[in-house]
Amino acid sequence: MAAGAAMFRPRIASAASHIDWWTHARFGMFIHWGVHTIIARDIWNMDHEEIPPAEYKELGKKFKPPPGGPRAWAKLARQAGQKYMVLTTKNHDGYCLFDTKTTDFCATKQACGRDLASEFVEAARAEGLKVGFYFSMMDWYHPDGLRCVADEAARRRFVPYIHEQVREICSNYGKIDIMWWDGTWPLSPEGWEAEKIEKEVMRLQPGIVINDRGGTKGHFSTSEQKIEPAGEGRPWETCMTINGSWGYVAADDNWKSSKTVIGNMITSARGGGNFLLNISPRADASVPEASVRVLEEIGRWMNKHGDAIYGSERCRVSRSNYVNFTRRGNTLFLHVTRWPGPVITLARFTSKVKSARWLATGEPVAFEQARQEDPREPAIGFPLYRVKFTGLPETNAGMLPVIAAEFEAEPVQDLKYPRWQKK
Repeated sequence: MAAGAAMFRPRIASAASHIDWWTHARFGMFIHWGVHTIIARDIWNMDHEEIPPAEYKELGKKFKPPPGGPRAWAKLARQAGQKYMVLTTKNHDGYCLFDTKTTDFCATKQACGRDLASEFVEAARAEGLKVGFYFSMMDWYHPDGLRCVADEAARRRFVPYIHEQVREICSNYGKIDIMWWDGTWPLSPEGWEAEKIEKEVMRLQPGIVINDRGGTKGHFSTSEQKIEPAGEGRPWETCMTINGSWGYVAADDNWKSSKTVIGNMITSARGGGNFLLNISPRADASVPEASVRVLEEIGRWMNKHGDAIYGSERCRVSRSNYVNFTRRGNTLFLHVTRWPGPVITLARFTSKVKSARWLATGEPVAFEQARQEDPREPAIGFPLYRVKFTGLPETNAGMLPVIAAEFEAEPVQDLKYPRWQKK
């Protein structure tokens, strides 16, 4: 085989890893929730409005959600096809949804009087979902939270306080599947003693999956509000809001459509990444109706097309102006984003199609293919094929319909044709 063909050899699967379940899941629910929902203006209102801790603490007297909210979230997540849930156990404002000995600014010691983290864990497990804890290392409520950057004595008080809270959430709730760090400013990883606390998390929760926002590399990379694949072989995830806000904002009605959300999930899966979609429950734990509607529509799509998402691998097919792609093994999934009419044509594949079918019904899809000419042959060492999927409906076959095409080898498009290379 010529040297140029080596890049198209199928990759050998790696040995089983503790993160395999996570990379197979591909789709999760993020929940930002806490006392900030009482104000309902922004999750950052304590910082942006410079609300003093004593004044902000009054919100704890008003935040008293009725039981049952987490069960409703978990049912919604399962119906939407999501496989794991991540809850903000403590955001930057310092209010803890979990029971803690470190502060009285927590759900169990304020008006709520209940351990909300425990209710969340029980709800997720009841629906067969994996459990993730978001935890902010920054804490605006703690008096040393801002002093620590310039005052070493404050740092030596504050960091053990944070570490103890992490030990609590990793010790008191059974098996936790994901640790989702956030908010590491203004200290350096050394200032946070990040390696030390990560080792403690892994000791307390063997097999846990950890993101990269706690001052260490963790097990997967995280991008926010944009899709940024990590390097080859590196697990990654993008987190996005379902509207424009992380926490509940009463005035935010900028809802994404289900088609947009599914499109973002497909693009993430094409790059070999997970998609973590955030919802923002109200103070009473109810989910805004627009969020529910979008998730229900996603669930109906996933019921038919989930096989194109779960277990998908990084895909090296991308060239089309009306089709997006995911891949699992030698199967290429064609997600038709804009209906082209009765024929879909794709070019420059390095292997041939063996069969094609509608993913939702299993009905076969007709196709024809022919070898393409390339002025580089025979130097490149492999043939190229142009494929036409034919006999399709004249008009749209539903929201984001999917064709599953089985190839003889991993489907790859060779896009190094001189026509597209800039001089």
